[in-house]
Amino acid sequence: MNAPQEWWKDFFSGLIVDFWRAAMPPQASVAEADFFARHLALGPGARVLDVACGDGRLALELARRGFRVTGVDISEDFLAAGRRSAQDQGLAVEWRLSDMRDLPWSEEFDGAFCGGSSFGFLGDAGDRDFVRAVARTLKPGARFAIDAVKAAEVFAAHFRERHAMEVGGIRFEAENVYDPVAGWMESRYTLASGDRNELRFAWHRIYTYREVEAMLEEAGFCEIQGFGSLAGEPFTPGSSRLIFVAVRR
Repeated sequence: MNAPQEWWKDFFSGLIVDFWRAAMPPQASVAEADFFARHLALGPGARVLDVACGDGRLALELARRGFRVTGVDISEDFLAAGRRSAQDQGLAVEWRLSDMRDLPWSEEFDGAFCGGSSFGFLGDAGDRDFVRAVARTLKPGARFAIDAVKAAEVFAAHFRERHAMEVGGIRFEAENVYDPVAGWMESRYTLASGDRNELRFAWHRIYTYREVEAMLEEAGFCEIQGFGSLAGEPFTPGSSRLIFVAVRR
């Protein structure tokens, strides 16, 4: 498939942005924001970091609840959509265009989260750098959550070599190749809408539960918990989702 090593630098533009925005129903954002507000133990007016924030669907939902949210993303298209939504809804969100490892704050946030399956783009060294960068932004005792981790314990049971769907007039097709020895999945995405056709390639790291836990520990997190759903039950081998929550020492 020949996905470029740093595929994520220019992946999130055009139809993939339109598709992602159409595919995420408002009720999903509300449920995820409920989980983050509860499990990050956010107090009134807490300052929250959303990275990578995409079009800001979660940042906006948390801002609506009175939290002071900063959204970071590498996609100009996503951030432009977020800014438009914030203006339309009369919400205040701070937006930053940057790599998800480029976080200039030090002990400023009361909580942080990485949603939307955004963890695992950067490879072992890059993902470690990301987790360390988030740790530096957090006040001691603040919590960090990573949602929809593509952990091997979940991934193997749900892996599909091919799947397709249509949302908002956009046809989306995926072809996936999984190498369990290397711990990587490579994907080829085809998107079509009217006379527009786009092709995208991606890599995604498939970690084990323990590999992510060790990464969090090395970055200075403790009291690490794994949840199996947004309802908050503990993660088990039969869970369909994995959400980590950890406390900065």
